[in-house]
Amino acid sequence: MRIWLVTGASRGLGSALVGAVLARGDAVVATARVPEQIAAAAPGYEERLLRCRLDVTDPDTVRASVAAAIERFGRIDVLVNNAGRGLFGAVEETSVGEAKTLFETNVFGVLSVTNAVLPVMRAQRSGHVLMMSSMGGFASGAGFGVYAASKFAVEGLAEALREELAQLGITVTIVEPGVFETEFASVSSAQAGRCIDDYHQASDTLADQVDDEPAGDPAWAASQIVAVTARANPPLRVPLGSDAVARIRGKLTTVAAELADLAGTATSA
Repeated sequence: MRIWLVTGASRGLGSALVGAVLARGDAVVATARVPEQIAAAAPGYEERLLRCRLDVTDPDTVRASVAAAIERFGRIDVLVNNAGRGLFGAVEETSVGEAKTLFETNVFGVLSVTNAVLPVMRAQRSGHVLMMSSMGGFASGAGFGVYAASKFAVEGLAEALREELAQLGITVTIVEPGVFETEFASVSSAQAGRCIDDYHQASDTLADQVDDEPAGDPAWAASQIVAVTARANPPLRVPLGSDAVARIRGKLTTVAAELADLAGTATSA
């Protein structure tokens, strides 16, 4: 039985993941800012579920949750950095204050939780850290640039951690979901405070793309995440959803074409 610690477990992919992990027979330390909102375990699973209050921007709650996990289960095998916020709006429409608030949760919160759990995993010489990013964490776009920037930062941390931790028996995986049937856009996201007419077309295009893409099933996504952690050699990146795969492929195609076009100037003779 593996022990999971999941942040942002009260709704969406986090909630679905808790259910999938329990159904698999593992134990979960499910955390949220309001732990009372975390769904009750199915009959027979209660002993393998521990709810904790954890606000990723509050170091005291981070340390307390990790301590509670160790006291109850003795180890942490899988960390899922799932807690996060969204922010929609053009880059110029977004204030520095709004960006800082977003980064406090999406970047510094992830760093805080990860750094609190890593000493446990290093002592074990084993563990798997999952960074919940987004397809926007690989390929940004109009209307969500600052949000994408926060996920780019997370992916940069994850790439470095993967190399730093490999010799210690710990692996790192970035999960890049597309659009799923969750409350992320309505409950966990904000709109930039400014509204500039020149960017309306770009914002409308983003809204149309989201509306046109069939939302994925969080339960399916959760099952894929669990399956990845069972692999002998988990990949660095796991895109989830046809929209995520298409967006990533599109960027890779563009970058490859640009490299080919610059072949004569990008490298020295």
